[in-house]
Amino acid sequence: MGESLKEVFMKKVSSGELRICVLGLGHVGLPLSALLSEKYHVIGYDINKKRVEDLRAGKSTSPDVTRRDLAKKNLYFTNKEEEIGNCDAYFICVPTPLKEDKEPDLSFVIEATKTVSKFLEKGNLVVLESTTFPGTTEEIVKPLLEESSGLTAGNDFWLAYSPERIDPGNKEYPLREIPKIVGGINRESAEITKAVLSRVFRKIVLVRDTKTAEATKLFENIFRGVNIALVNEMALIFERMGIDTWEVIRAASTKPFAFMPHYPGPGVGGHCIPLDPYYLSYKAKRFEYVPKFIELSGEINEFMKIHTVNLVRKSLKSLGLNEIKGSRVLVLGLSYKKGVKDTRESPSRKVIEELSREGAIIRVYDPIVEEITTERGTFYSEQSLEDAVHWAQCIVLMTDHEEFKSILKMDLRNKAIVDCRNLFGEEIPRGCVYFCIGKPHPHPP
Repeated sequence: MGESLKEVFMKKVSSGELRICVLGLGHVGLPLSALLSEKYHVIGYDINKKRVEDLRAGKSTSPDVTRRDLAKKNLYFTNKEEEIGNCDAYFICVPTPLKEDKEPDLSFVIEATKTVSKFLEKGNLVVLESTTFPGTTEEIVKPLLEESSGLTAGNDFWLAYSPERIDPGNKEYPLREIPKIVGGINRESAEITKAVLSRVFRKIVLVRDTKTAEATKLFENIFRGVNIALVNEMALIFERMGIDTWEVIRAASTKPFAFMPHYPGPGVGGHCIPLDPYYLSYKAKRFEYVPKFIELSGEINEFMKIHTVNLVRKSLKSLGLNEIKGSRVLVLGLSYKKGVKDTRESPSRKVIEELSREGAIIRVYDPIVEEITTERGTFYSEQSLEDAVHWAQCIVLMTDHEEFKSILKMDLRNKAIVDCRNLFGEEIPRGCVYFCIGKPHPHPP
């Protein structure tokens, strides 16, 4: 009697002969490809030809993947579909954006699944990593794979969901150190996936099924989004009361239990936190429940972008400028958080658009992002921070890049600063009008 499909697969895992295809080479798929290539043969596939060419040339698009990582002999990049056949495992790491009506857009997942189905064979493993609502793996991915291939999931091939949990640019928690959640459509699918991933991740956490794994990822991000919304609302209230929200948070953080600090800002960015509430809301409504609390948190976080524009207006008025129109406004920071080049869902985009609509003359600067595309056109980062600050009447600190602290040494007289990140702490810039989200509004100097 010959070896079972599982025995053949597991031999490839233990020997390192396993061939893995990662579909999607963005902020999730590229780091995963690099990590998996430490133990396996990996083909990184992306439909974006320019991205593949850059990766082949050693140009990384991720702060967590180095030029040396890209040069690993076990790692190969392609945009040619015909080159991803004969793989043993397929990891789907494609975007899951929202449509204009805020409903989930699973078109990338569907297309990637259809691509995998063309090459799917008995004894293969398919793992979905993209953030999505509970039920996607079993209700959408599984039927597509079975219908196109004629195979049965859980019997002829294994299927699992293992959500990405990467925090781009976080040196304290690199990808391998973040526990990996795994849920399979059956026990064997989960065990097979665990076996593959346990060779590169420190810890694997098995959950009951794919729905539980999908729900886990949404819960993590919604938890953060809701708490940020709470702090943002407190900041809006405390500003009006003349109370320093940042000092309140510092004081509350001294409690050794039952408190976790979150901080106010100009809104949330990145792929997950701004989008995930809508993914859960979409699914919850199909179970006859409207998640009002979760949806409200999204509205509050979205409003903070408008609040930032309102602070710009107030700060300019303090300088004697009664309207935004014609004012010279410098936006500092284009990425959604410090230390990364990622501008997905960056609050800076909406703030730039609103200020531009009101007639402001906009310039932008970011030490690591070259440009940002908005509904009002593409804005390119200035070459010199000092020259940009000298030009501006109002400076809006959107991202807390360390470099921006250097403006304290510049001449800020007769300028307005809107600090959305409390970048300067207690060291408030002198000689200027200084507004900070969550702090009492100042009097003119």
